[in-house]
Amino acid sequence: MAKSKATGTGAAGLARLHEEIITCRACPRLVAWREQVAREKRRAFRDWTYWGRPVPGFGDPGAELVILGLAPAAHGANRTGRVFTGDRSGDFLFAGLHRAGFANQPRSEHREDGLALTGAYIVAPCKCAPPDNKPLPEELSRCAPFLDREMALLPTQVVLTLGAIAWNATLAWLERVGVAIPSPRPAFGHGAELALPGAPLLLGCYHVSQQNTQTGRLTPAMFDAVMARARVLIENRRGT
Repeated sequence: MAKSKATGTGAAGLARLHEEIITCRACPRLVAWREQVAREKRRAFRDWTYWGRPVPGFGDPGAELVILGLAPAAHGANRTGRVFTGDRSGDFLFAGLHRAGFANQPRSEHREDGLALTGAYIVAPCKCAPPDNKPLPEELSRCAPFLDREMALLPTQVVLTLGAIAWNATLAWLERVGVAIPSPRPAFGHGAELALPGAPLLLGCYHVSQQNTQTGRLTPAMFDAVMARARVLIENRRGT
């Protein structure tokens, strides 16, 4: 599978794509929900002007590691306009990326807070905050062309999938670009790895949601181990 190089063209292409993404109104249910949340707000954020639009990817246009999440959080990215920014999930994720050397700081509070990623890029298969954090299959399908175009502009070697939905969205993306998926379909698991001819390596990790991090299902040590493995896989791919 042909991969883009880390060039200014890729960065410019991502910028143009992101301008297109933030104007999308293709899913009536998601548009209504994201805008309702932006109007009503949460009491703690009543002084904020919510973003209330689709949220594009964020990070290093030359990234060899792509981190695939699920969707913007209603009062996180839907408020701040940047993926995993302004909520507990982002606090956990960016602290881990900082420890692993992919982020210049451990916190992400708003779009102008100085956060920068090196060698990593974060995308979501659903660009709008969904009710109950559950996008419908047809909504994921409508968003899929945006994911395809983002991925085509990144020189990806490893895809870190946060949760089963991200794992399955990655498999669906690979199918759309012509990669043969084995049968039975490879299942998601924490630490699962999948190497397919002509494709980036897939690496599974439990989602960084509070449901996982506050119950101990996903600990900082577990996340650090996954990030260390991602580093090894990237280095191995460079050597091939």
